[in-house]
Amino acid sequence: YTVGGLSINDDLKEVTVDGEVVKLTPIEYNILLLLVKNQGKVFSINQIYESIWNEDAIGADNTVAVHIRHIREKIEINPKEPRYLKVVWGVGYKIDKN
Repeated sequence: YTVGGLSINDDLKEVTVDGEVVKLTPIEYNILLLLVKNQGKVFSINQIYESIWNEDAIGADNTVAVHIRHIREKIEINPKEPRYLKVVWGVGYKIDKN
């Protein structure tokens, strides 16, 4: 899966940004993979939590937000102005189609 300079090789469980390998935790990897596989689709925090943890998303807001922040710190040149992992205010997160 590729979005601009972001690539995911699911067979190797490897993420690269502009050719550089990025180390993600398994949870971070699974969140990123979910969003990249569904480019353009907005996922709510609850949808992300339930998809990744396979349990009800009671009190999941902070958990997902922390993982999203960590992913951005690893894949974005400027995490405060993300190229890939976008927030849709009041709705959730998405990866834009390239």
